[in-house]
Amino acid sequence: MSTENDVTRRDFMHKSASSAAVLSAAAGTLAASSRARAAGANERLRIGFIGPGGRGLGGHVLPLAKLRKDGAAIDLVAVNDVYTIQSEKVANAIKKETGTAPKRYDDYRDLLNDKDIDAVCIGTPDHWHAKQTIDALKAGKHVYCEKPMTHTIEEAFEVVRAWKDSGKVMQVGVQSTSLPVWLAANELMRDGLLGKVLMFQTEFFRNSDMGQWRYYPLTKEMTPQTINWKSWLGSDEGLAPDMPFDRAIYAQWRRFWPFGSGMYTDLFVHRTTSMLKATGLRFPRRVVGAGGIYLEYDGRDVPDVATVVADYDEGVQGLITATMSCADTPIKQLIRGHFGSLVFGTGEEFAGFDFEAERPQVTHDSSIKNKRFEIGKVADSTYEHQKNFVECCQAETPDKVNCSPELGAAAIVTVSLGARSYREGKVFHFDPETNTVSEGNADWAKKWEKISHERGKPHHIAGWNAGDKGSTLVEPDYQHLEGPWIDGRDPVASL
Repeated sequence: MSTENDVTRRDFMHKSASSAAVLSAAAGTLAASSRARAAGANERLRIGFIGPGGRGLGGHVLPLAKLRKDGAAIDLVAVNDVYTIQSEKVANAIKKETGTAPKRYDDYRDLLNDKDIDAVCIGTPDHWHAKQTIDALKAGKHVYCEKPMTHTIEEAFEVVRAWKDSGKVMQVGVQSTSLPVWLAANELMRDGLLGKVLMFQTEFFRNSDMGQWRYYPLTKEMTPQTINWKSWLGSDEGLAPDMPFDRAIYAQWRRFWPFGSGMYTDLFVHRTTSMLKATGLRFPRRVVGAGGIYLEYDGRDVPDVATVVADYDEGVQGLITATMSCADTPIKQLIRGHFGSLVFGTGEEFAGFDFEAERPQVTHDSSIKNKRFEIGKVADSTYEHQKNFVECCQAETPDKVNCSPELGAAAIVTVSLGARSYREGKVFHFDPETNTVSEGNADWAKKWEKISHERGKPHHIAGWNAGDKGSTLVEPDYQHLEGPWIDGRDPVASL
């Protein structure tokens, strides 16, 4: 597209502090932040790994090993995995990268009891995230937990409470939240560039000839002798039903509801979290999900086509959609407003975005033009996300992480209610005051009809400081003829 008035990241630097402050305030504050202060803040951070499978190795161990080589005062000291072959693989990788072999634990609780460990990275399947996170926080460890933060909505708020009580640092592993584009976009929206913010849309389209998540290979070495199946299931802890050992369930667990929620929590949570960070939105008030298994008849539970629609009190709607069988025709990720849209495109590693302006017949402002905003490229968002986590641990600043538990919980509410709506065929309402879910009714529509009939003002995103910019309508001259005829009398007869 043709653009004018290119804007660089430099233009946002003087405002970045205020952006961060607003988003932090929207996410809440830590009542127990003073308890994060501990002796040895400037000593080396000793990190252990719980369940470092493929993502745990590639997204936790190796980026941290690189960060260590780059001079960070960290050590990779312990590994726990229920699969002995994977545990050995990760331990060997750590020794190769750091020169020192880590301790190996069969039970994650023994790792948490090790007083020589300061922080843990959790890479287990979704159904274990909440329990292991809470146990780690109670053990006085900082926590990096891979997305999604939890398997259920109820667990999400249990984690938030445990985090606040602990005063420890917790980072949710949505690495795209470490991109600077989201804070820049939020600054522009609060200043009124889009006018009234109305909608975001986001996507995760990809394709496969074998079915999603079946590209995780099954090997003969995966047996009940090499995998502690009982510990992996967590049936004794009430985390999953007891069932016979199955290599496919172990390696491809994202296909099955007891352990994950398919694209809702594996993919949608990425995009949703970023959009919530950009807009400053948090918890939805009304959510509906749709979709089905339309192609991948391979024994899976979760759909291959799905859409979630979420409505927010700020008068904003979110559309999150995907198909797992059409990768080359995705929709664009963007945020829409009355005066224009911020267009990010597709994928995830954004260095900037475009502002596409509405025509002047609508904006009544010919100065509003298309612009390109170059914010800055991040070479490796996973590395930056881990770096942010480490720096917050060492500085003892739980409120400075790029993806806090409160942001993680907001994303979980959106995507989990979408999955639940699909499965149960219901619309759901969420009450952020009580953190409770109820079945849909007519109240949501009635609320907005009432505001309209009373000629109320639009609701705005957190930190809005643009007054009525882009939020008022132009009354046509003939609209003065509007009004009910009472007893057959024209309401404007006397004018």
